[in-house]
Amino acid sequence: MAIEPNRWGIVYNPKAGSRKTQKRWNEIRAYMESKSIRFDYVQSEGFGSVERLVGILANNGYKTIVVVGGDGAINDAVNGIMRSDVEDKRSIALGIIPNGIGNDFAKFWGIDDDDYKQAVDWIINKRTRRIDVGTCSYFDGDKHIERYFVNAVYIGLGARIVQITNSTKRFWGMRELSFAASMFLLLFERKLYRMHLKVNDEHIRGRIMLVCVGSARGYGLTPSAVPYNGWLDVSVVYRPELLQLISGLWMMAQGRLLNHKTVKPYRTKKVKLLRAQNASISADGRILEKHFPVDIEIKLEALTLIIPT
Repeated sequence: MAIEPNRWGIVYNPKAGSRKTQKRWNEIRAYMESKSIRFDYVQSEGFGSVERLVGILANNGYKTIVVVGGDGAINDAVNGIMRSDVEDKRSIALGIIPNGIGNDFAKFWGIDDDDYKQAVDWIINKRTRRIDVGTCSYFDGDKHIERYFVNAVYIGLGARIVQITNSTKRFWGMRELSFAASMFLLLFERKLYRMHLKVNDEHIRGRIMLVCVGSARGYGLTPSAVPYNGWLDVSVVYRPELLQLISGLWMMAQGRLLNHKTVKPYRTKKVKLLRAQNASISADGRILEKHFPVDIEIKLEALTLIIPT
């Protein structure tokens, strides 16, 4: 059966640990019904299910797919669309209603994670923009793996913060406690990792605290990155002293991190990660397997996103 062109396919990803899961969805659903929106809805069932469900919606002909969730759910939705059997991926418009501990990509576009009504209204209006999609590709010993991202890839401490945030939110389900635990890690685990990466024609080797490769702002680590110029911004952060770390956090909040003396910025089309000893790697909040080399590249205007009016 053909899907109505204006019917939305919605994947709801409940906020981890929240006791208000069903209440939140009931409010969103009631508002959409009051606007006479035609939609079909499915709820995710755990890690990886958002990608699978979005892929099913795409393959079944939905041209407007809405994800209700945080950065990790958005990443899964992007991968679901990009891995689908749809020939023209850009024919699908992706809408976002923030509902997670991390909503950095939504905030980049000015989508308020506390105002779901405004987010719904913007999707109704359906102003779209084609955006770039980053790719991480590597060989796992058996097959070639490609993972897509729209915000940023973290190598080293940034990925460790993702790990501890994911762990703490499962226990507490509270953004403030997860953030506090992450900041504690940042202050007291300023660990260095032996890395070797190639950016443009430059080989970067040494003991590095973290690397952020951003298509968007990457939680302030790549503040000049925008997901529609065909470039990746790279921030290589060497170990700061404690006072430098504090000043770095302040500069990051001000959008001036690239001026910090321990940060070296780059702009490129491709990053090749040749080694990152004992370092975790994440893409938009999803931890990746470690197989080297890892090629990080950008696909120009590969995805259609519904943005605010």
